[in-house]
Amino acid sequence: MNTLVKLQKEWYSDGHTKSYEFRKEQLLTMKKMLDTFEEPILKALKFDLGKSEYEAYTSEIAFLKSEINDHLKHLKTWMAPTKVKAPLTHTGTKNYIIKEPYGTTLVIAPWNYPIQLALAPVIGAIAGGNTVIIKPSELTPTVSWVIKRMVEQYFPAHYIAVVEGDKETTQELLDQPLDYVFFTGSVAVGRKVMEQASKRLTPVTLELGGKSPAIVHHDASIDLAAKRIVWGKFTNAGQTCIAPDYLYVHHEIKADLVAAIKKYIHEFYGEESLLNEDYVKIVNRQHFDRLSAYLDEGEILIGGRIDSNKLRVEPTVMDQITWEDSVMQEEIFGPILPILTYDELDEVIDRVEKRPKPLALYYFGENEDDQKKITESLSFGGGCINDTLYHILNPHLPFGGVGESGIGSYHGKASFQTFTHEKSITKQTTKFDQNFRYPGSKLGLKVIKKVMG
Repeated sequence: MNTLVKLQKEWYSDGHTKSYEFRKEQLLTMKKMLDTFEEPILKALKFDLGKSEYEAYTSEIAFLKSEINDHLKHLKTWMAPTKVKAPLTHTGTKNYIIKEPYGTTLVIAPWNYPIQLALAPVIGAIAGGNTVIIKPSELTPTVSWVIKRMVEQYFPAHYIAVVEGDKETTQELLDQPLDYVFFTGSVAVGRKVMEQASKRLTPVTLELGGKSPAIVHHDASIDLAAKRIVWGKFTNAGQTCIAPDYLYVHHEIKADLVAAIKKYIHEFYGEESLLNEDYVKIVNRQHFDRLSAYLDEGEILIGGRIDSNKLRVEPTVMDQITWEDSVMQEEIFGPILPILTYDELDEVIDRVEKRPKPLALYYFGENEDDQKKITESLSFGGGCINDTLYHILNPHLPFGGVGESGIGSYHGKASFQTFTHEKSITKQTTKFDQNFRYPGSKLGLKVIKKVMG
């Protein structure tokens, strides 16, 4: 491991990664890599997670191609030094910001979107002029194997390398003298990553998760809300960090909303979803058992059946749930949707703001004052009004958490900014000198008070 990091650091120090032409060429190479390995990627995602070709392509490959296209379009502008203004005290100077790469970076990827979340940060790292080490998730070993093979085919190890292994491998990587660490995963592991990185004061981005609420008010478009909630919650069998974790529903529309949710679950996945070969499975037995245990709580309104052989859990909606139930204690990360009922929005605000800040929040309702009240009263990473998940698809919106749901952001320009340091420069004139700043200046204090006071 130490040899790999040393190799990348030496190659970076030689300046190979810094030109616009080089970065552009590498982004185009990554796009070509995705085209070449499209079939192995789709097969690996099907084998490890049971993803259909449609879901795998749209949520993983197409997402990455869109990110690459956005970077190619704007990279030259992003890289250019940014001129800034100066106060009167700096008359005669030129002031600007240089976008400097960090150096050798580490990207630690999760298993739920194992292609997208392994390579999307790498796009930003390439654009920023860094070298990269990728650590894929061991829970999706077939995908990890494909990532390693395709990266090795298209990129030299001294520039981009893939290191496979378990948590001990991750620990060993974090012990290296890295310049930046980008982690996507659970809150618990994120804490460990940050603790380890802090020993060397290595900067980090943490993309975590949490219990992201969907709030459906009495003036919501019920049918459309149900359709978009079902899509956002049960895509990838709920194994999405920004999936609606639970529903807060106004009591007046609860029955109608549940009926509409049931309609769309059947429309999207069939009345026998466990037999639908395009319905995603749970990643492993441990997570399957954890999710299955939740089904003993509350009242099941929709779904609730499981297939322990295929590791599948039906799209499930649960009622009669309280904040004391185990299903409400941590992020569900599966196709189980608890419903809580409220009378006034202030109840929801009071309850949600007492919890750790979620990665996402979704509000359904037409009144703009209520929309503003929710978005300004509650702190969360990002979200949608009258939709779910869709904010993540806009490259002009930074994606990231706040508090326990994460540190830092990426996507589009934010990815470039994440993997670059803004270095401030003042270029001073030599044609004259501002004597008021030096000791012994008779007018110095008067000038300072007038200009800066």
